[in-house]
Amino acid sequence: MKFHEFGDKKNPHIMLIHGGGNAWWNYLRQARALSERYYVILPTMDGHGEEYAIPYVSTEATVDKLMDYINENCDGRLFALCGVSLGGQIVIELLSRKPDLVEKAIIDGSVCYPTPNMAKFCTFTFKLTFKFIFSEKACKRQLALMPKMLPEKMLYPKEMRDYYIQEMPLLPKETMVSVYRTYMYYHLKASLRDTKAQVMYWYGEKEMKCVKKSAQLFQSYVPNCVIYKAQGYNHGYLALYLPDEWLEIACKFFDN
Repeated sequence: MKFHEFGDKKNPHIMLIHGGGNAWWNYLRQARALSERYYVILPTMDGHGEEYAIPYVSTEATVDKLMDYINENCDGRLFALCGVSLGGQIVIELLSRKPDLVEKAIIDGSVCYPTPNMAKFCTFTFKLTFKFIFSEKACKRQLALMPKMLPEKMLYPKEMRDYYIQEMPLLPKETMVSVYRTYMYYHLKASLRDTKAQVMYWYGEKEMKCVKKSAQLFQSYVPNCVIYKAQGYNHGYLALYLPDEWLEIACKFFDN
């Protein structure tokens, strides 16, 4: 696991965790904006991006490594944790490990209860379509199609397009198979009820039902959790494509 760091280490620490199949640059624009006030940490999970050669194991194994980093480099505490999709599930597991780990947490579009049928479907579909999605030629085609499919405000800047082309084709098939096998069998831990963090659970209006159900289930464990529905948006749109909107909502939460 590799960590990219932005800002002054004397400032409050924030960790932003990317989703499955993505990498640290998922949150690059948010990190640069937040680094004026915070020390921002962007991990690259095993099996992803520059860490493609290290096998991805599970949500829990990833959190073991993140806890080691936090204990060694952040005195065992952060100001805030944020994660999208798989990254959000990792935030949930982190909250379960230590009640006072963070003051604030944002979980975005994550599943937090077992969905075995969805896991089997996603794994089967992914294996069939892998070379059509993650080859270098496929990634270039996807970037070329983005201006036709997304409004201008949601397009990647050149720097992120370059990272996309460089790192997405490196993703091993085994990484996503392991992600689906573990992400969609995750269940909430009883220790989550002890967290002292203020939490927001985001999801897009067009998300799958299992994500919306996950938000409600999480709130039953953490009653002070605020659920935010991003009107008109699909999975991960705020984190991946709309950093200014992400920052507006997140910073209000951080400052509250």
